[in-house]
Amino acid sequence: MSEVSSIARTPSVTTEPRLIRTLLIGTVVVLISVLLFAPLIAVFSEALRQGWVAALESLTSPDARAAIGLTLIISAIVVPFNAVFGVAAAWAITKFDFRGKAFLITLIDLPFSVSPVVAGLALVLLFGANSWLGAWLIAHDLKIVFAFPSIVLATLFVTFPFVARELIPVMIEQGRAEEEAALTLGASGWRIFFTVTLPNIRWALLYGVLLCNARAMGEFGAVAVISGKIRGETTTMPIMIEMLYNEYLSVAAFTLAAALALLALVTLVLKSLLEWRYADLLAATRRH
Repeated sequence: MSEVSSIARTPSVTTEPRLIRTLLIGTVVVLISVLLFAPLIAVFSEALRQGWVAALESLTSPDARAAIGLTLIISAIVVPFNAVFGVAAAWAITKFDFRGKAFLITLIDLPFSVSPVVAGLALVLLFGANSWLGAWLIAHDLKIVFAFPSIVLATLFVTFPFVARELIPVMIEQGRAEEEAALTLGASGWRIFFTVTLPNIRWALLYGVLLCNARAMGEFGAVAVISGKIRGETTTMPIMIEMLYNEYLSVAAFTLAAALALLALVTLVLKSLLEWRYADLLAATRRH
């Protein structure tokens, strides 16, 4: 009884005075407003500075349409590839024991520690005309650098960890018991994956796909180095925004930036919905 009463009298380390909590919450709100909402308001206000007509005309220009189309095509290629790679990598790392597992995890995390500019430069050195591989590709009329394939490669490099890194912790927490039980019942590998593993990881997979898509659409550094910035051919939305701004076409630049920001906001909303959904499912699983 004495132990219970002593525990009850122990002050909680997470209890602060109301004034301190108010100041902390107010500081966070002010910082978020200054660092997040103020730039967004500035982007949309500059985009609409000359009215809706001018903004829509800048979005429907050939260069803007080409940049938007290229960005969407790159995302449509990169995201499914990274989804398949992320599932395969997470499956191998969490369901099997083998030599080199730590090294494989390090390779997956490599794009997080390498600057995108350095990654783009490495691709230029690898596939450029001054390398033996680049010279061979050019001799066979296969252009990689300053062309569409280089943008795909650069975006793949900077985005491929996202899906895998979301899935690995989830699959480690779930363990192997369900897959092993299905295997003892005679289920094949593909059947185990589609009926046991995939339903358990679907929300984490969708979360990783959204993050990957947002990173793919907003990538600038690696693409800026390796794309060559050929207007109408190798300019994605971030590259086109920089080019328009440097040409003092501020309305066109901010309108394209607003379109990219809207895509990011949609991704953020979907990400939040998935987080709430996944948190509810995880809490329900733990209660049972």
